[in-house]
Amino acid sequence: MNKQINPNDISHVVEADKAHVWHHLTNHSKFDAVDPLIIVEGKGLRVWNQAGREHLDAVSGGVWTVNVGYGRESIANAVRDQLVKMNYFAGAMGSVPGALFAERLIEKMPGMSRVYYSNSGSEANEKCFKMVRQIAHNRYGGKKNKILYRQRDYHGTTIATLSAGGQDERKDEYGPFTPGFVEVPHCLEYRSQWGEVDDYGIRAANAIEEVILREGPETIGALCLEPVTAGGGVITPPEGYWERVQEICRKYDILLHIDEVVCGMGRTGTWFGYQHYGIEPDMVTMAKGVASGYAAISCTVTTEKVFEMLKPEVSDTMGYFRDISTFGGCTAGPAAALENMRILEEEDLLENTIQMGEYFLEKLEGLKGKHKLIGDVRGKGLFCGAELVVDRDTKEPASEAMTQAIVADCFRENAVVIGATNRSLKGFNNTLCFSPALICTKSDIDEIISAVDGAITRVTA
Repeated sequence: MNKQINPNDISHVVEADKAHVWHHLTNHSKFDAVDPLIIVEGKGLRVWNQAGREHLDAVSGGVWTVNVGYGRESIANAVRDQLVKMNYFAGAMGSVPGALFAERLIEKMPGMSRVYYSNSGSEANEKCFKMVRQIAHNRYGGKKNKILYRQRDYHGTTIATLSAGGQDERKDEYGPFTPGFVEVPHCLEYRSQWGEVDDYGIRAANAIEEVILREGPETIGALCLEPVTAGGGVITPPEGYWERVQEICRKYDILLHIDEVVCGMGRTGTWFGYQHYGIEPDMVTMAKGVASGYAAISCTVTTEKVFEMLKPEVSDTMGYFRDISTFGGCTAGPAAALENMRILEEEDLLENTIQMGEYFLEKLEGLKGKHKLIGDVRGKGLFCGAELVVDRDTKEPASEAMTQAIVADCFRENAVVIGATNRSLKGFNNTLCFSPALICTKSDIDEIISAVDGAITRVTA
């Protein structure tokens, strides 16, 4: 039964949500005492809840997604116009926005040539895993099928992507996992696994080679990495790391799969995070910022070489990529992505990301100088983190409770929404995360920093 909703009273919406919606990453026991929050409206970097309270969103929709900000009528109009004309046909057929966005996307990715559409980052990454496995069967007698992933990296929520996940708490209680996924060490120099070493980036990359040699290069099909580790602590790669990784992959004929689900579409100041480091991936996946959350879309992008390995003779009924994504056939995603890309270009948001990112890190360093709780500051573009510690000398991590108390204080006292590593790593859910929309200004950053400053002061008092 449809109910009339008074625009000034959405109590029924709150009741319906509380009674029927299963929220993501949420222990619902808390809703025995309080109502869930409903985000009713958004404009720019600001969102409003059901009580009408305005919040500054410093995490782009909570999970690094709304890159061009809220309330973009031109994207909504592009989606509406496309849906009226042609909303969907399965991806075995093409669409006008699908073809045009693929063309525009490839222009931003020299060396890449093919775009496979699906609807989430998890799904995009699974497509790569399936490609690697099928190539192994077609060309290597099934043997070169193992996929390497890195500790602290995250690639999705499905069983296969969790199998490639380097975050223990994300994986707990969801096994047994898909076989053939092998972990390599993380590259966070702040928490070096090898003590004080020269050329830490080279050492961390060489650790990947050590795993390859242990497993047997003839068994490894791909290496899957985030360009900047996201939910595992906002880890920027140390100098020399990526160049050595590329060298290792080429040496052992291993496909390099870059997961740009978070970093893609300008988040780090280039179209894609890997482009900071001069590397040439074989496969690139993306999702969140592709359409800034205005429509569901993800892309698995490959080189022509990878595409050709899954393009057999016409008579071969099994050798091609026998995969489908139902909602990869939706036209709303690429229509929104085209307009999203136009906004990024015309408003010069990549340059703004570089400038505001430098300012953000500078302000975080200032907070580090003021608060001993902050042990390390790191980031790239408008993708920044501050790791909290009890003691800077020992680097003992701050408790998750204290980290979450700072997040809660920012929200409660200043209506600023920040993030933190959450259900990621046992004992290391201690990094504050910041990723405001790429339209943010110095004034927005000052407001975020002020909220964190006050929160740390109050929580540590």
